Amino acid sequence: MDTNQQFLQRVGDKVRSYRARRGMTRKILAHDSLVSERYLADLEQGKGNISISLLRQVANSLGADVSELVSTKPEQSPELSLIMQFLSELTNDEQQKALGMLYNQFSRQGNIHRRIALIGLRGAGKTSLGTLLEKNFDLPFIRLADQIEKLAGMSISEVFSLSGQSGYQRLEEKALMSSLNEYQRCCLETGGSIVSEPKTLNLLLTNCFVIWVKATPEEHMQRVIDQGDLRPMADNKEAMHDLQQILIERSPFYEKADAVLDTSGKSVDESFQELTQLLRESTSILQSNRSVEP
Repeated sequence: MDTNQQFLQRVGDKVRSYRARRGMTRKILAHDSLVSERYLADLEQGKGNISISLLRQVANSLGADVSELVSTKPEQSPELSLIMQFLSELTNDEQQKALGMLYNQFSRQGNIHRRIALIGLRGAGKTSLGTLLEKNFDLPFIRLADQIEKLAGMSISEVFSLSGQSGYQRLEEKALMSSLNEYQRCCLETGGSIVSEPKTLNLLLTNCFVIWVKATPEEHMQRVIDQGDLRPMADNKEAMHDLQQILIERSPFYEKADAVLDTSGKSVDESFQELTQLLRESTSILQSNRSVEP
């Protein structure tokens, strides 16, 4: 049986893991939960014997249940998280049928290969690749961030400031549903944290051909710096460490994608050629469109 110290350390580890997976700095979590950064630091280090009410505030800001943070059971695998979220939204009759069916057999839609979704961290090249797909193949390129701002009537930074992480996630889900309903053929660029929520990840996997666009942590960081955008790493002296931790926490979810495109050490043109080849081999979305000149 765990000692109190082991239990507190495990709770702290889970808080840190959830925070990294969602790309939240301690400062952001402190703002959203109304719990001080110092108290959160003690909590993550296993030193803080936090009250249930404060832990509930932290859990709500992380998009988690208190039970998940204090559970003595091993953390659910990404597969189990996706399955549980999927089943929870079915009727009782559908759940009974689903028990005897494989996930792909039950949920995949016929138009999956008519939509592409690009997932991954900022700096991987999603915007450049999506823009080129639109230019060369008349494939509508939808940036989910733009759709969120349209729905909110404000910038994403303002959404976070006013509504926190949970408010952003609600808008992200709504924007994704709206885009899927509006476009039967398109390329969707998603935010890096979308895979952290089983519901939105399930929506992508069941309605799109999902591609994880990835790069090394160093290239992610440098490309973001070159763009002049340091979110969410601003005011963080350990930016690279945080970025590496985010990748570690999210990789098991990114790996659920149908395909992986590694842009490390490659030009945009080289990555685009690989992407078009991948799509021609795996989908029908580029057929009957003009081809790209080599």
